[in-house]
Amino acid sequence: MKTVDKIKNLMSVDPLKEGKQPDLYVGHPFTLDYNRANILVCDDDKERVKGIAQGTFLLAFYDNEETVEEAILLRAIAPAKLPTDSAVISSMIEYYKDNLPTSGNNSKLDDFTRYEFSFSGLECRVLGTFYRNAVGKVEFGADLENFYSAHHYSVHKVNKNVLGFIVNQRDSPDIIPGNDNEFSIGHVRYSSSLRFQSKDIENNAEVFIHPADLLGKRTSLFGMTRTGKSNTVKKVIEATVQISSKSTQELKIENSEHDKVEENLNSFDIKGSPKFPVGQIIFDVNGEYANANLQDEGTAIFEMYKSSVFRYSVLDKKDFLVMKINFFKEIENGFEMISSFIRTTGQSTTGYLENFLSVDLSKPAGYDGFNGASVRFDRIIAAYKCCLYKAGFSLSGSNNLKFVGADEINAKIKSEGPIDPKKGITYDEACLWLEWVWENYETEKFFSDKKIKDGKEWADEDLKSLMAMLSGFRSPGKKNKVYGFKALNRREILDLHTNLTESSFEKDIAFRLRQGKIVIVDLSQGNPEIQRIFSEKICQSIFSNSMNRFISNS
Repeated sequence: MKTVDKIKNLMSVDPLKEGKQPDLYVGHPFTLDYNRANILVCDDDKERVKGIAQGTFLLAFYDNEETVEEAILLRAIAPAKLPTDSAVISSMIEYYKDNLPTSGNNSKLDDFTRYEFSFSGLECRVLGTFYRNAVGKVEFGADLENFYSAHHYSVHKVNKNVLGFIVNQRDSPDIIPGNDNEFSIGHVRYSSSLRFQSKDIENNAEVFIHPADLLGKRTSLFGMTRTGKSNTVKKVIEATVQISSKSTQELKIENSEHDKVEENLNSFDIKGSPKFPVGQIIFDVNGEYANANLQDEGTAIFEMYKSSVFRYSVLDKKDFLVMKINFFKEIENGFEMISSFIRTTGQSTTGYLENFLSVDLSKPAGYDGFNGASVRFDRIIAAYKCCLYKAGFSLSGSNNLKFVGADEINAKIKSEGPIDPKKGITYDEACLWLEWVWENYETEKFFSDKKIKDGKEWADEDLKSLMAMLSGFRSPGKKNKVYGFKALNRREILDLHTNLTESSFEKDIAFRLRQGKIVIVDLSQGNPEIQRIFSEKICQSIFSNSMNRFISNS
């Protein structure tokens, strides 16, 4: 059927007329309130309407007055007890005890008993009301404005057309279900068992997705094992790609002063299409989307959209981008990973390591001006980088370090001549400089004079902790030997570092999402703690990116 014909069919459905068909009669309610309805149903009626699966939509029509046009939308949820259940069960047990057949052609039931046995109760949830408004259009309200005595209602199972009308309801009357900006994602399937439904394929109700109902909303997907959850997610991804292809504008890196706030706040145009490309990120816990498997047969997302998919992993794998960071460039992020790994492996119980993990590597306020805070911070960063260097982290770019030393110290480091960190020195020279300072910190007159003059020590607690880590001695004078920087020389930590990138992977991911790309993060392999850290970093980066664009009206 053509799209135009499908739209015409959806638009022409009147559930208050088409929903009340004699061949879809189910039963009568015997209790009704604002939240629940209990219905008396017969086996013969169940068979005629091709079963009542859990979750089936039903309509309870008010029959007492012909001028009242309304129907209560119900959803079957569980069996309900009947007042006669106890007597029926007692009779069944007596038949069973006497070993008398109660079904089929050999049934020994009399007509009255067979009739009583065929009835059961069905509990339904009240979802709302369909009613005809003042101008003759059918509207839906998600509650009950009023209800009458239960015997005034008859209950019918909805057919294909009415079911399509129900599942394709739109909040705005201006949105036409099935239009060019909407996409079919499948059809309604009440149950995993298909004995009845497989015989009635022609009456499957198609479900259309409106972009605004999917994008920017929280959607949950639940289902039993082997019922198609993963395939449904793939269908959602495919539908989102189609939705994204309808976008009318390209990504802007910077906003214009002529941009209107109202226009930027509205993510969709008047036709319902997204204004900008739609990015998708998949945190693949089981690796079923990031890697090919036997069920895909060429339908894997990364195969269908090769030019738009970027796959990330914490491990080096072919065709994957590796989630690593440059520890020398991203100081705080790298330190967070080191801290998390050390704490989760139980090493932080050692005093010097605890001191190391407590170091503050964030830039102080007023750092950009040349002052005491910036001088001290540069020394701390230099000491931290030296720890990384000695632990085996590979260098990138410039191999020089710059920080303010002291002329009195510079001249004493090497007999060949002074080492002046302010002019830039190698990592080896920086390590030598800092280790000399720590070794002589309690005996060198310069440091004691500095404390008397300034009222505070030359090195703060953070720098002391880093120099202890670098030298391998907890105390100055080469006292109390410890493992030191060697604690960082762990393959699990070193594998997180790369010297080949200047930008972080989480910023790259956020940018690619803005371009409308599909990002798949494979979390099926690698250290769980590192996966957690990376996942949080990615989410935080995306959130920060969105907040910055919102604040800047872009």
